[in-house]
Amino acid sequence: MQLISRYFPKLTPLQTEQFSKLKMLYEEWNEKINLVSRQDIGNLEEKHLLHSLSIAKLIQFKGFTKILDVGTGGGFPGIPLAIMFPEAQFHLVDSIGKKIKVVADIIEKLELPNVTCEQNRVEKLDDDYEFVVSRAVAEFPTLYEWTRNLISQEYFNTWDNGWILLKGGDIEAEFQAAKLKYKIHELSEIFEGEFFETKKLIYVKAKMKS
Repeated sequence: MQLISRYFPKLTPLQTEQFSKLKMLYEEWNEKINLVSRQDIGNLEEKHLLHSLSIAKLIQFKGFTKILDVGTGGGFPGIPLAIMFPEAQFHLVDSIGKKIKVVADIIEKLELPNVTCEQNRVEKLDDDYEFVVSRAVAEFPTLYEWTRNLISQEYFNTWDNGWILLKGGDIEAEFQAAKLKYKIHELSEIFEGEFFETKKLIYVKAKMKS
């Protein structure tokens, strides 16, 4: 876990242990289910764990913050963020049952009490969350329609409630179409390496309901 400890030098011993175990669990599960492409599994720390943790470089979720991870797949970015923010609450959702099975197993083996997961379509959820996070699941106008009614009206973090999304490439058009305030953060300004040169974090602020 050299990359993670390089960028996050203040990890607790428990967090260090959990990240090391997490890498091992993904490698074991990837032999059974193709969670991560075969060519990426050797770069799991950079392309999946550190990529997910870019959110933690820009916002520190306060205790009791509820975060919804839409289309979590193998648990990204939700599980790495849950390790980083043990006082926040994470709910991981994916429509593919075999992926949620893996996520549930990893949550159990890492003993993460602040994480829940379920197989479901996000449109069917009815809870409230301060933030929705996602990694390249859908274009923002679609994701917005799925989740806009799930954003809580109670604001207590340094960032106002909204969406925090990890994407790559040319993405300006899809966010302009939503007519909401947004900010693009270049991950190449946070992490070194070719992988991050085209990667971005986009924060979209939710509108307050009148």
